Amino acid sequence: MNATINPSQKFFLYARKSTDVEDKQILSIDAQLTELREYAARERLFVVEELIEKQSAKIPGRPIFNSMMDRIEKEEASGIVSWHPDRLARNSVDGGKLIYLIDQGVIKYLKFPQFWFESTPQGKFMLQIAFGQSKYFVDSLSENTKRGLRQKVRMGVMPGRAPIGYQNDPRTKTIVIDRKNAPIIRQAFEMFATGTYRIMDIADFLAKNGLISRYGKSYRIDRVSHLILSNPFYYGHFRYAGEIHEGVHTPLITKKLFDQVQEVWKRRSRSWHVERPVKPYLGLFRCGECSMMVTAELHNKHYRGTNRDATYVYYRCTKKSKTLLCHQVFIRQEEL
Repeated sequence: MNATINPSQKFFLYARKSTDVEDKQILSIDAQLTELREYAARERLFVVEELIEKQSAKIPGRPIFNSMMDRIEKEEASGIVSWHPDRLARNSVDGGKLIYLIDQGVIKYLKFPQFWFESTPQGKFMLQIAFGQSKYFVDSLSENTKRGLRQKVRMGVMPGRAPIGYQNDPRTKTIVIDRKNAPIIRQAFEMFATGTYRIMDIADFLAKNGLISRYGKSYRIDRVSHLILSNPFYYGHFRYAGEIHEGVHTPLITKKLFDQVQEVWKRRSRSWHVERPVKPYLGLFRCGECSMMVTAELHNKHYRGTNRDATYVYYRCTKKSKTLLCHQVFIRQEEL
């Protein structure tokens, strides 16, 4: 006699896949759903809802997984069917929560086509091993990736995306000159080194030559200054982990030109931070007529004949009262 579906044993069907490297060999969402549906039908499992998540399980915080846990605690279901334990957890927090809810009898069933589990001491021990293996695999992969990046740096190859004027060569895993855009970047450095062009002028120059952002607009001033004009990559070095390393890529400009650009940039930066007179009494006084706060303004004065300029601080009422018309006038800081 064929077994029938037991409606008292309710299951959530949970499928997950992310873009992480360790997930590249895992079945796609559609493939997982196909296998899980066939498995649920074969085992006569009563699935109340299918839940799909496209997010890494390396760290806690998956919204669909957390919602599923909350709903199980509210007794909307008593079990989970998933392709493998590593679909449920690849970190100790989520794995520990699953084990805890099993211990408390909240989760009564876990079903996997690729893994055996029963809520017994042996079953929970094997489940802990599966979660531990998943976390170990993620940690090892992360460490191996970092080791590979450090090796690239030692070889003089900058990890990551090539800056504007260069291209990533997927064949050699190196960074090569972009023959179309490299002359434009070189000319931008030469223009700014003259001291007659602003950052905004350089951004406009790049835009006129087709170098624009992914949104079809001119590059922002901070991007031009920090990612192009202040980037040591263009003279043959690169930044990684807060340090400057010598690269093996072909420089676009000389170190001398790069230093000239930095000197112009420093002069411009100092000119933007002109020391201003202090306004020491702000926030201390209110107007005696309307009780509004007193503010201060700077007034510049040029003395003819002496060719002398001076700056004076004047205090006045802000006159922000909506009920009283204030008649108070300016007063010099010395008089105050």
